[in-house]
Amino acid sequence: MRACRLPASLALIGLIAIAAWLPSPAWAQAGRQIRIGGLTASWGPTPGIVGLRAGLIERGYREPEDFVIGVRFTQGDLSALSTATRELVEQKVDILAVGTRAEALAAQEITSRIPIILIGGGDPVAQGLAKSFARPGGNLTGVVTQDELAPKRLEIFRGIVPGLKRVLFVFDSSNPYTAPEVTGYRDGARRLGLTLVERPVGNRDEARAALVGLRRREVDGIVVPWEMSFNIPGFVLEVAERLSIPAMFPDPLYVEQGGLASYSVDGQESGRLAARLVDKIVRGTPPGEIPIEVNNRIHLAVNLKVARAIGLRVPTEMLVRANRVIE
Repeated sequence: MRACRLPASLALIGLIAIAAWLPSPAWAQAGRQIRIGGLTASWGPTPGIVGLRAGLIERGYREPEDFVIGVRFTQGDLSALSTATRELVEQKVDILAVGTRAEALAAQEITSRIPIILIGGGDPVAQGLAKSFARPGGNLTGVVTQDELAPKRLEIFRGIVPGLKRVLFVFDSSNPYTAPEVTGYRDGARRLGLTLVERPVGNRDEARAALVGLRRREVDGIVVPWEMSFNIPGFVLEVAERLSIPAMFPDPLYVEQGGLASYSVDGQESGRLAARLVDKIVRGTPPGEIPIEVNNRIHLAVNLKVARAIGLRVPTEMLVRANRVIE
C-alpha cells in the first residue's frame, strides 16, 4: 500500500486520533458538545469532512466548545470499515459522517440509532441506503450528487492530456454500483475516439497485479473508480508516479496526494451544506425525516507539479477552467 501523507489543507481537522476525544456528556442536552465521528476509507479527512467543519463554524458553532470531529480512516481497506465504525460507536459519537456507499453501509450495519450524514456518493435510494430523497427513513440523511460524471471526466482528461489515446480503467467487478461508471467511461471513450482498456478485478492481489505490473507506454493515462475497493486509488498513485503516467481521479484529495487531476462534485461544498443537516439533528429533527439534498457544483483540480514531473504541458484553457491549481 502506498504510504500517503496527510495534505496540509486537510490537517485543519481538530482531531485525527480517536484517543484524543474530549470527555463530554450527552450532546442532546442544551450546551453540550457534539461529537462527530468521520468514517472514511481514504487516507485522512476528506474534503467533505473539511467542509463540514467549516460549515459548522460558519453557522456559529465553536470548536471545541460546541463540537469536535474525530476521523477514522482505513487507507483504502474497505474490510476495515466495520471495525472503524465500532470504534467510533464505542467512543460514544453523536453523529457519524460518511462519504461513500461502502462507508454508509458499514455505519448502517453497526448502528440504527446514531444519525448518519452521507456527504457525497451517488443516488442513495438506488443504492438501498434510503427509502426516498424526501423522507429517507432510518437514521440516514445527507448531501449527495445524482450526476454521472464519468463521460465528462474522460473528456476533461483528454483536454488536459492532448495526446491521450489509450486509457486504463481498473475496477472492482464484484461491486454492482461500479456498473454505471463503467458504462459512462465506455460511452465517453466511444464518443471521444479513445480506447478504454478495462481491467475488472476481484480482489486486492488482482488489483495490485493489474497496476503494479503495468509497463511504460502501455497506456497513455489511467482513470480511477469512485469506490476505494482493493486500494485501487493507492495503487494508481504509486504506478502513476513510478511510470510518469497521467492519472485522473474522482476526488481532489488524490490530487493533493500526487495525482495529476480530478473532476468531481465539490466535496467541501457538500460538507458545508451538510452542516445545516447536522444543525437540524442537533435541534431535534430525526435524520430519517430530513430530506436528502443534492449538490451538483463541480470542481476541477490540476496538479502542475505532477504535470511538470511527467513532462506534460497542460493547455492554458484547461488551467483557466480549473477551480484549483497546485503549483
